[in-house]
Amino acid sequence: MRWVRETPAHWDADKERVLGGLAPELFGFGAPSEGDSLGDEWWHVEDGDRVVGYGRLDDTWGDAEILVLVDPERRRSGVGAFILERLEQEASARHLNYIYNVVPTAHPDPETVTGWLAGRGFTPNAVGELRKKVPVGAA
Repeated sequence: MRWVRETPAHWDADKERVLGGLAPELFGFGAPSEGDSLGDEWWHVEDGDRVVGYGRLDDTWGDAEILVLVDPERRRSGVGAFILERLEQEASARHLNYIYNVVPTAHPDPETVTGWLAGRGFTPNAVGELRKKVPVGAA
């Protein structure tokens, strides 16, 4: 698999496909059209000539919100773990303190996502975030 930074990031058919029918609004993207610019930092994962996942990092005040998106056909194949590891490396290189994720309340399977993150060291806090201390030397 190959980790590729998108500079600048734009909404495209691959992102739509990887969402697997979930509404972009669910993740705070609004209703993007093909070619619309996206904020934050984005990377995609290529396996051969196919995009199989995305990672997003939004750093503010020493922490970063992350997003891990995996092609529905590639879930449970290690793509998500690959993305999370790369996001942790990016956060470590920036000397960030924590990475976190907020599972949307309207997500169709919040327990699975929350469990997956908890299994990788994320712990919930009082404001609904799942946080993880950025591993030292992950870069």
